[in-house]
Amino acid sequence: MSKKPRKQRAMIYSGSIQVRRKLACAHLSKELREKFGKRSLTVRKGDKVRILRGDFKRHEGEVTRVDRKRGVIYVEGVTVAKADGTAVQRPVHPSNVEIIELAQDKWREKILKR
Repeated sequence: MSKKPRKQRAMIYSGSIQVRRKLACAHLSKELREKFGKRSLTVRKGDKVRILRGDFKRHEGEVTRVDRKRGVIYVEGVTVAKADGTAVQRPVHPSNVEIIELAQDKWREKILKR
């Protein structure tokens, strides 16, 4: 493992889907942290998140899409207006959000029980 920024960026850019999955993690809220005994989890479609940084700080919404290739998530209600007036969703980096409600399924429950 190199500590050179150039090699770190190259690893992220050319990383496999398994490596990129780890990069799409976000912290859990204090309540969820106490309940499950974990600090962070991979963000999934359907999770409810609170944005902690940026123009949309304190905004809460459901994750509508996770783009692992770009390493970003899209949150419901986080939109910007284009020059022609149409609204488009703005990407948010997972490190800038906090998961406040989990979308539960049998695989997620298995992960939380570990």
